[in-house]
Amino acid sequence: MKVPRVLLADDHPMVLEGIARLVEEFGEVVGKVEDGRALLEAASRLNPDVVVMDISMPSLNGLESARHLQKLVPNCKIVFLTMHADSTYIAAAFEAGASGYLLKRSAGSELKQAVSTVLEGRQYLTSLLLPEDLHPMDLPAGPSLFKRLTPCQREVLQLIAEGHSTKTIARLLNISIKTVEFHRAKVMETLGLHTIPELTKFAFTHHLIVK
Repeated sequence: MKVPRVLLADDHPMVLEGIARLVEEFGEVVGKVEDGRALLEAASRLNPDVVVMDISMPSLNGLESARHLQKLVPNCKIVFLTMHADSTYIAAAFEAGASGYLLKRSAGSELKQAVSTVLEGRQYLTSLLLPEDLHPMDLPAGPSLFKRLTPCQREVLQLIAEGHSTKTIARLLNISIKTVEFHRAKVMETLGLHTIPELTKFAFTHHLIVK
């Protein structure tokens, strides 16, 4: 069987090194990054077979990164490796395009199997959880306020919630300051919110940031 080429993303360097050591036992680590935007750049350049990443990452969280990856490298499989066992995170991950989901505490015993499973075209869910434990109905359903936001608006919202200035957001997204201000105003209008703390709370509730 072909040795899988794996790209890793986690915002904790020590965790990243630990995951790399696990992957090197069965695959090739083609890259290691610490935030969502670096992940997208690396994925488009390296074209990995599998991306193993966390949900909580700065600049662009794992869920939004997964949505971008589906367009950038459509043949790449996505495996979330995270500490979040909550069913809403799991359902959101698969909705965003993941093929696998496992918990960091079981990475040593499950990561190889998870990567192998998704490369065979099947989904993998950590053995620490049972399918009947998942409740997709826990996700915001239908035309929720969150789903009315455009991808760019969600990215602006995350960066605002992380405390970035308008100037920094403009640089990170390669758009003008006026465009950032426009998106911020549209986000507030759509969500019916008026302050940065309210935006931060909304971003946390909808998993754009994880505290």
